[in-house]
Amino acid sequence: METLKYKRVLLKVSGEALAGEKDPSHRGIDFEVLESIAKVVRQCVDLGVQIGIVVGGGNFWRGLKDGKEMERTRADHMGMLATTINALAFADVLEKAGVDVRVQTGIDMTKIAEPYIRLKAIRHLEKGRVVIFACGTGNPFFSTDTAAALRAAEIGADAILLAKNVDGIYDSDPVKNPAAKKIESIGYTDVLASRLQVMDSTATSLSMDNKIPVLVFAIKDPENILKVLKGEHIGSVIGED
Repeated sequence: METLKYKRVLLKVSGEALAGEKDPSHRGIDFEVLESIAKVVRQCVDLGVQIGIVVGGGNFWRGLKDGKEMERTRADHMGMLATTINALAFADVLEKAGVDVRVQTGIDMTKIAEPYIRLKAIRHLEKGRVVIFACGTGNPFFSTDTAAALRAAEIGADAILLAKNVDGIYDSDPVKNPAAKKIESIGYTDVLASRLQVMDSTATSLSMDNKIPVLVFAIKDPENILKVLKGEHIGSVIGED
């Protein structure tokens, strides 16, 4: 039996990551990407790891950007629906990979998924099921990063795995600045003080208040998920100051 550093985790996958790199606009779903992630999630579950997943919806709709001419609450509700599309697609691919999975939504959609109930979600995890949390927090004005920090705290996760298109935290945008320096480890308050665009400030504060480390790495290689669970230093870590 392999030694694991984390036994229950919250995996946050951005919508843009699910779109893959075939479409430069990062729209839609690349099922090859989903299948590669599902394969690794299956390995983690087989090792006894309990996994909750929060998915973004930016590959279909970003409330602040795409809905900038709209009333904010309505635009955010559209973003929540986008995360549900991703959650259902992810669930389908996981099931085909042999993973027992449940989708829970922050807004009631009982015809297609379970409503989010904390104790029920924990029970699913204890039974070895993967739980995908859709609709963010179920409230407008909160990002899916904040939803990841909130759900992680509610289910008692040991860590948040922040799977992104970049391979860690940088002192500036590495896409715009080739000289940007990678940060291996940083404290919560330093992230807030430096206004680093890793997670929004609410998500960072929630993680800090609940002492949940945030592990940031590139999802381009899904094996990174397994590596961080085993304690390997991949990407960057946000933790205690």
